[in-house]
This record gives sequence, C-alpha cells and structure tokens, in this order.
Amino acid sequence: MTVSAILDQEPLTVLVSTRAVVTHPDDRLDLTPATISISPATGKIVSIVPAVLPKTSFSPSVTYIDHGSKLLMPGLVDAHVHLNEPGRTEWEGFHTGTRAAASGGVTTVIDMPLNAIPPTTTVAGFKEKLAASRGQCWVDVGFYGGVIPGNADELLPLVEAGVRGFKGFLIESGVDEFPAISSKDIALAMKTLNGTPTTLMFHAEMIPPIADSVGDVVQSSGPPLAPHGEVTAYQTFLESRPPVFETCAIDEIISLAHLAPKLHLHVVHLSTTQAIPILKQARKNGIDITAETCFHYLGLASESVEDGDCRYKCCPPIREQINQDGLWEELQAAESCIRTVVSDHSPCTPELKLLPTHLQNIQASHMHHSDSGIDMSADMAFAASEGQAAAKSAEGDFFAAWGGISSVGLGLPILHTAAASRAKQSGKAPSILDMVRLCCAATAKQVGLSHRKGALKVGMDADVCVFDDGDIWTLQSHGMHWKNRCSPWEGHQFLGRVRETWLRGRKVYEYGGSNGGFVCGEAVGEAIVERRTA
Repeated sequence: MTVSAILDQEPLTVLVSTRAVVTHPDDRLDLTPATISISPATGKIVSIVPAVLPKTSFSPSVTYIDHGSKLLMPGLVDAHVHLNEPGRTEWEGFHTGTRAAASGGVTTVIDMPLNAIPPTTTVAGFKEKLAASRGQCWVDVGFYGGVIPGNADELLPLVEAGVRGFKGFLIESGVDEFPAISSKDIALAMKTLNGTPTTLMFHAEMIPPIADSVGDVVQSSGPPLAPHGEVTAYQTFLESRPPVFETCAIDEIISLAHLAPKLHLHVVHLSTTQAIPILKQARKNGIDITAETCFHYLGLASESVEDGDCRYKCCPPIREQINQDGLWEELQAAESCIRTVVSDHSPCTPELKLLPTHLQNIQASHMHHSDSGIDMSADMAFAASEGQAAAKSAEGDFFAAWGGISSVGLGLPILHTAAASRAKQSGKAPSILDMVRLCCAATAKQVGLSHRKGALKVGMDADVCVFDDGDIWTLQSHGMHWKNRCSPWEGHQFLGRVRETWLRGRKVYEYGGSNGGFVCGEAVGEAIVERRTA
C-alpha cells in the first residue's frame, strides 16, 4: 500500500511544528518545519512533509496537534541505565526508572547487567530480568549482558536471546555478584564474540600494576591510591582515582584488540581527556573502538563539589573544569572518538549516599557499601558494631558512600543548558542537531536499533520528544521521577523542558497532564528482545 493510500484510509495522528529535527533517507539531519503523520495502529511514522500543513489538508478523522514553535525531535535512546530490578528494587525499578525516562523525552533505555540480582550474566538471569519487567515499562527497554569470570559459554546464547551488547569491569564493581575480569577473561570474551553483531563494553578503570607491564597483576596489586586527606573532602576522593586508572585500562583493552578485529569495542562513561589521544590513535590503527561520556561529566566540575556532598560521587569521578572543557572540545571534533552521550543513571537509596544532615534528612545506620575499589571492610565492621555514632562519623565519607549519579530523563535539559552557556561564553558549542546525533541516532546505532529508533524518519518507530527549548526552570525533589529523590542536579536551573513524549505513536507523558503527567494511564513500553543484526 502506498503512503498516499495509508494517509487516505488509516486514522492518523499528525504532529506539526515550525521546527523539527528530521532525518533524510541518506541519514542527514535537518532542522525544518515539519508535518509528521503517525499511524497509531502500527506505531510507525508514515509521512514527513517539510512544511506546516494546515488541519484542512486532512480528513476530519485525523488527530491534528499543532506544537507551534516547540521543537520536535526523536525520542532519546539512553544506552546506559541501571534499573536494578530484580534484587535491588529498593534502589530503582522498571516502573519508576522508565517513568523518569519518559518524563525527559527518553523513549528507549538500555538496562545495564549489574546491580540487579541475579545479574544478566546468564540466559537464566536474563529470563528473570524479563519476567520482572513485564507490565512495568513506560518506555521501551533493551538489555545488556555482562562479562564476568567464568561465563564465556553464556555469551553467544545471550546474543541469541536478544541482548544488545556486553559489559565487563576492569576494576571491582562494588557488588559481589559482578566481579572484575582479568586480561585472560577479556581475551576469551573477545575471541568468543569476534564477528558477532554486538558490542563489547568496558568500565575502563584499572589499578596501575606494580609490574612494568600491564596485565593480570592488577587483580592482586594494591588498592587505589590511599587517601591523603580528609575522606569528606572531594579533592581527596578525586586524587584517589586519577586519570591513569582510565588510561591504564584502555591501554590494556587496546593491547588485546587484535584478538577480535571484527568486534566493536566501547569504553563506557569516559571521564578523562587524557584517554582521548590513546583512543584516537587506536582508531587510526584500525581498531573499532569508541567511547561515550555522560551528562554529569559535561555539566558538573569538581571545583563546585561541596565537601561531604556524596551525591556527586561516581566512578570514574567528576573531574576538573579544564578536563570538562576538553570533553566538550572532543565532542565537536572531526572524527571524535566520543560517539555518544548517556546518563549512566546509577541510583541507590539515600542512606547509601551517607549525606551530612544539612544535605540529607534521611539518616541510617545500615547498608553501608563501597564501590571505590578500596577495602573499607574494617570501617564497615566498625560502623556496624558501634551503631549510630559510627554511622554518623561516616557522614560525608566519599570513600564509603555508594557511587552513582541519578539523572535518567534529565539528559536533554542538562546538555542543552550547558551547550547554551558555552555558546554564550565562547560562541562554540554543539547544536541541537549535534545533540540528536549524540543522544538519539548514535546511541541507537551503538545498540543495533538504528533501523527503528533514534530518528524522525518514515518507517521508524513514532518515538517523539516535544521540547520547549526556551523554558527556564529549576529541578526540585518533587520533580524527580526516579525512585529515590537524591541527585546532585537538585537545585540546578535548566534551559529547556520536555513537554511531551510519544512512544510508538502514543503519548505517554505530558508535562502538567493528568496522572502526574503520565497521561496514557498504563505502562505501554516493551522489552526489546529481537536478535541484533548490526
């Protein structure tokens, strides 16, 4: 059936705006007036006209929505989100995490394999994850598998089951069920997955080995650099996790890349600019390796972190302003090695952040957990034995607090606000087309979903974000939709707010709408389990 026949016969929803970021058949992005016709029956885009057509151009049965000058863009694809269910659902879950995503124009999230119990390191664990997700997702959800010691035989079955890629840690993850991998584990995973349409990803931090060569000695070497200052001082934590942790790990990955010349390798949450020349040289040498960075590395700098404010703790850490400037510069570079920007939404309960009383009203004397790579067991035992007094002494301890930033659904306002500020200061910053490339098109490609996600293009899923790029607002606790309302972004002022989110032709979120904005009244997201082909 032709498009004209569909337009004549099928009930349609038509979205119009004087500004829309659309994708041409050759994948060029364009900012243009647009009339976008959507089939509610198929959930697909059936027509895009580069002009604002009046309502009279359509039959009376058409649902016609004029968004004026608000920006229409593809729903974001956040390719790095920890939803933590099942097992640590008190930290986050499918219901709350995907609602938060929908509130920020994110229509697809890819769930990380760890922090849930069981982790997604076996097909059986993946099935438990899928069962837990049913009926709870407000956006579409894809899944990564994990690489841990001893699970190499599970990797190809997980590919067949539909995972979008795999992640392994070169340093302890902070959870017992997801241990770090050695160079032998990396080599085995590379050989197993070589030639498979997937992505092998790495948390690229590594304790610099005692030996001159980089190798398995890292697994038995000393801890990260011991703190040489107050543990409540952010600078102390930052110095304990220096850039060499990342460059050392990336060197290790590259040294093994010859084992898998037909495998896409990817560095998650790159924080240091010192790794950029290493990655660029590897790419020049023919290694298929890319990196992502995160909204918090682009919008937060260490100089502004108050001592004891463990909401800012993440690994790798938020670094200095000069480092942030370098990340922005690389984003705009020709042939940049940083291809995507993601949230790395990694939430926990407020208790685990060990915030001082003036920053956090919720106090707890339990659930202390460290993912810093430093052995805090003695401190934890002491806290448990000494009760509340010991717990209070741990307040603001960056080494004992859980590391992770809550921000899913906040990425577009963060990026747009920071870009606008940089453009005002220097005249140079990514455009809205760049943001769509980094957060929609490239993230969809990274996880093998570019045939249906990440673009306003005929035949694609009708995932649409309606963005008011002139709205100025401040994030408060009540505006957070993730489960635990604890984030370093609280109190920050943003330029640009998501007004509506459409998932496969259905409006799922409208700012100020009924049911807290979740106007469709039910979770209509789907688990993406199609086998990856690209």
